[in-house]
Amino acid sequence: MSRSYTDLPLHYGQVPAWLYNRMSALGVAIVEAIIMDYGKSALLQRMSDPFWFQSLGCVLGMDWHSSGITTSVMGALKRSVNKRSQELGIYICGGKGRFSRETPAELMKIAEATGLNGDLLVRSSKLSAKVDNTAIQDGFQLYLHSFILSDEGEWAVVQQGMNDATGTARRYHWHSPAIQSFVEEPHSFIYGPNQGLILNITDKQADVTRSSVLQLAKEDPSHLLPEIKKLVMPGHHDVRAEDIDLKRLGSVLAVAHERELLDMESLLLLEGLGPRTLQSLVLVSEVIHGTPSRFKDPARFSFAHGGKDGHPFPVPTKVYDETIQTLEHAVNRAKLGNADKNEAIKNLHKAAQRLEKDFQPNNNFEQLIEHERNKSWKYGGRTVFGKAKPPKEKPKGVQLRLF
Repeated sequence: MSRSYTDLPLHYGQVPAWLYNRMSALGVAIVEAIIMDYGKSALLQRMSDPFWFQSLGCVLGMDWHSSGITTSVMGALKRSVNKRSQELGIYICGGKGRFSRETPAELMKIAEATGLNGDLLVRSSKLSAKVDNTAIQDGFQLYLHSFILSDEGEWAVVQQGMNDATGTARRYHWHSPAIQSFVEEPHSFIYGPNQGLILNITDKQADVTRSSVLQLAKEDPSHLLPEIKKLVMPGHHDVRAEDIDLKRLGSVLAVAHERELLDMESLLLLEGLGPRTLQSLVLVSEVIHGTPSRFKDPARFSFAHGGKDGHPFPVPTKVYDETIQTLEHAVNRAKLGNADKNEAIKNLHKAAQRLEKDFQPNNNFEQLIEHERNKSWKYGGRTVFGKAKPPKEKPKGVQLRLF
């Protein structure tokens, strides 16, 4: 099994209603697009990938590096997806705090409606939480447990623990097809700060330890969780050049702002959309259609709709709304047998990939962020601190094509 570790700063606070409503709307549109093009299993596989999950949170306008992504994204998806569970074939149970304890009852209710084995689902939910809270003694106490289930019985788990002493969080990801045993390397990923050597009795090499677990108190732990992959989510709030794959971001901006790079059919189908909305749609397209290797720099996806804390720039609500409307319209047309707009959105991702091969970014990153912030008020920019205001001085032009 593969594992992933990252520093995930522990943040507190609530998501304002103006953002939460948009997260729910765009989130369910992305879920529906993935299911329609790739199937329910592909959605659950993505949910069990921490890089993709962090990228989804960024494209939805959450703070790009924060532990709050987990709570807010799962809450927004539960709210919107469950309203259409019978249509989509996806159910989301659990949540933060007391909602996590409601998971067994929610699963039994779903089992009654679908004919799935409720007892097995409840057992899987409880065991995944027990393993991460008890079998892996890494200093993190679970406070969120989300169980995502398809009507075919496949499931994924996203749960998160906190360590108050270090001010960090760790997110754990599970995917049922990958699990051979609940007590031997069950995770698809563990996403959190590296704590050094820790006791992990789910390690494959810990079979002897599991069989004689009562002796652990008398021995030094010899079966330790190895570090295989690391994704570092830094503590600084601002998005910096080192947090981004500039080559990939540059190709996104070029596709959005230089329309000659798009084929004529896509241009016609996306007619009327400004370059700023196209910029968001390119990144949304990548969340829907991108392969796992495309999500190594989640911060890049914050350039779709900014962040509620103002980093890298305020959330452009007008652009956000236009993105939601465009994607919803494309999905609805596709369900009626007319997939032209849906294909045009997919082509945005393809165009960025093509351009990326030979793209050479320059040093305009700081100017790019300044440009976005100066223009934010025109796009209905908002943060948790209030609405964006026009700059006091006339903003200098930014040559986006050179970036």
